[in-house]
Amino acid sequence: MKNKKIIIPIVVVVLLLVLWWLLKPETTVTATISVPVEKGTFVISIYTSGELEAQNSENIYGPQGLRTVGIWNVSISELIPEGSVVNQGDWVATLDRTEISNRLKDVETELEKLQMLHTQTRLDTTIELRNARDELVNLKYSMEEARLTLQQSQFEPPATIRQAEIALEKMERTYQQSVHNYELRTQQAKAKMQEVTASLSQVQRRHSNMMDVLKDFVIKAPKPGMVIYRRTWDGSKVVVGSQVSTWDNIVATLPDFSIMMSKTFVNEIDISKVKIGQFAEIVIDAFPEKMFTGVVTEVANIGEQRPNQDSRVFEVKIKINETDSIMRPAMTTKNTIITDKIENALFVPIEAVHNSDSITYVFKDAGRIVKQQVITGKRNENKIIILEGLSEGEIVLLTIPSDPESMRLIELTTKKPEQSTDEGEF
Repeated sequence: MKNKKIIIPIVVVVLLLVLWWLLKPETTVTATISVPVEKGTFVISIYTSGELEAQNSENIYGPQGLRTVGIWNVSISELIPEGSVVNQGDWVATLDRTEISNRLKDVETELEKLQMLHTQTRLDTTIELRNARDELVNLKYSMEEARLTLQQSQFEPPATIRQAEIALEKMERTYQQSVHNYELRTQQAKAKMQEVTASLSQVQRRHSNMMDVLKDFVIKAPKPGMVIYRRTWDGSKVVVGSQVSTWDNIVATLPDFSIMMSKTFVNEIDISKVKIGQFAEIVIDAFPEKMFTGVVTEVANIGEQRPNQDSRVFEVKIKINETDSIMRPAMTTKNTIITDKIENALFVPIEAVHNSDSITYVFKDAGRIVKQQVITGKRNENKIIILEGLSEGEIVLLTIPSDPESMRLIELTTKKPEQSTDEGEF
């Protein structure tokens, strides 16, 4: 009984100890991850997606004279498959002829009416002028008769002679008036014919223009090459049913594959870092094992709102230094634009740097864990430059040790001017 009284308390104590061990909080054990401070070339990059395009290309245009015939938009009814290789003069696309055919019928009807009016006007003026000429001839004969009558009346009484003189004067006046009227009729007939002829010529020109434009509704390649569809304002490709307008009548392009570009868009937050002449690395998504180099050649001054994007972006073009037969327009790319490169820089992972009350610090392993104040500089996606407070090879923690509040901060004895907030704060 005495042994039982001793054993039972011991067993209870052991069970309580085991239970406490099993249920104790895991946070009492803190695992630490540490890395050394690195020194070397610090690269700051911007990563973007884009697509390939040729630097130089030959545009394949629709009809050039749509505006002259009063047509502003035409639909594409047939289109060659994208990527087709064509020779000069080969068929590329056909446009819908419905609207221009209807307009052409109206013009042909108007042209037929004006041709008939032109013929009728010419006949009418010819007959009218011929009658006027006959009238002049008859008046001339009548004037001659009056003159003979006056000559024969020389031996007649004065009254008879005076009557003959008056008759001759009347005939001469009538003849002169008829000559003047004939000149006016001739000018009137010419003006009427000019008016009808001008109207006829105008409609004939419209008809000729329509026939010329109608021929261009069958679009052909201006030179050999691979057909690549044009992109519309919203980024979609031209397809059957797309509109060709007088302001934008490019149907497709024939790219020159000798010099390729990667067209990408940079967020407005990062565009100030991108400059012409910066080095870039390009990877084509379809061939990720190949790396190409390039240089920034164009940076847009005005941003734009792209579909499915909330913020504004700026177009950037990167000229690819290498050539490769695998490159085709519209292939998607991953672009790394090197915006800055700093030699002999000290840097650590961003996770190692912390802020508290405007003081930046790291947890350094110097035989024991200490809280070391640092001054930071520029950063990239993963790492940040240390301007002061650490040396190459020193060990810093990526995790926060247990009870960090109790650690004393080792402050810097001299402080350099702090960098801009976008470089040093998190």
